[in-house]
Amino acid sequence: MASSVGVMDLRTLNRTTLQRQLLLRRSAMTPLEAVRHLVALQGQEPNPPYIGLWSRLESFTHEELTGLLYGRQVVRSSLLRATQHLTAAEDYLWLRPLMDAPMRRSRQAAFGRVTRGLDLEELARVARKHLTGQTLTRPQLATLLAERWPHIERLALGWSAQSVLPLVHVPPNGTWNRYGATPFTLAEEWLGRPLEAAPPVERLVTRYLAAFGPATVMDVQAWSGLTRLREVMEAMPLRRHGKLYDLPDAPPADPDTPAPVRFLPWFDNLMVAYADRTRVMSDQARSRVCVGAIVYPTFLVDGTVGGIWNIHDGALHLLPFDPLPDETMGELEEEGARLLAFTGMQGASITWHEHANCSTSWPPSNWPGPR
Repeated sequence: MASSVGVMDLRTLNRTTLQRQLLLRRSAMTPLEAVRHLVALQGQEPNPPYIGLWSRLESFTHEELTGLLYGRQVVRSSLLRATQHLTAAEDYLWLRPLMDAPMRRSRQAAFGRVTRGLDLEELARVARKHLTGQTLTRPQLATLLAERWPHIERLALGWSAQSVLPLVHVPPNGTWNRYGATPFTLAEEWLGRPLEAAPPVERLVTRYLAAFGPATVMDVQAWSGLTRLREVMEAMPLRRHGKLYDLPDAPPADPDTPAPVRFLPWFDNLMVAYADRTRVMSDQARSRVCVGAIVYPTFLVDGTVGGIWNIHDGALHLLPFDPLPDETMGELEEEGARLLAFTGMQGASITWHEHANCSTSWPPSNWPGPR
């Protein structure tokens, strides 16, 4: 049973979150250890997971994560909230079964109308037959499925298949700067192991709190896509800080710990890991960072979101949400230069945009696009 130990103030919550996210000081963990600790790295685009690890680790190179993907120690697949993530192979074996219900709900919301009457179990059998022993892109698989269901949109067939089958997206897709059609391979074949039949949801809660806690029930549900977790968490031996749950042996961080500037990539999980995100950004900042399905890359100032950034046309663009002290701007430029070096653009220029409160539209008309 959860036990109460008093309310945690916002500053302590912020520093505790950053500490567990490896953002107060860069960690000596290996890339694989960091992926395991963070549970999953959001990976709709190839480069963000690399930048996310670079911001969190003392020493990290592109080749290390690429090697883990080719070595099948890390896999890329649709997981949390039915979006693409990178996760350790050993975690995929239990995490993907827990995501089955959320993924099917997401599929129903997106394609339920145009796939009305489709037998999903038959779809899974037919798709598995086509994928056995080979890798197919989503369009290739959809074309084959259309032979059985010619009246259903091919886009809906392809997306439905990845919702009802455990599939991984194999490299080179998803490695640094490698874009293109998403390939599908049966997870059990790629990993050479079966998925767990009935993994306990308590494992997911424990892992989430270790990397993102303390957190409310709604926070865990917002991050995972699961529902009805209140009774589960109430029955676990967790510690309570008001509405926040935490692991019993996880101490809070010192609220006076300095928080260095950090750059977080597009879709970083920290930005979407909570129902209430005020621990890392104001409601006004959230409206500018999380716009529809887009989650902009951000920079942190004193532990909270201070603005957005992008690399475009050979320059690092910085757009603060409020005026920044010269000292902070200098720190961001120093860290930005290190980011540019990591991305292979050492010596590129850094461009400051007028702080966002002066803009009447969002994003500003001169702000560069995603790539």
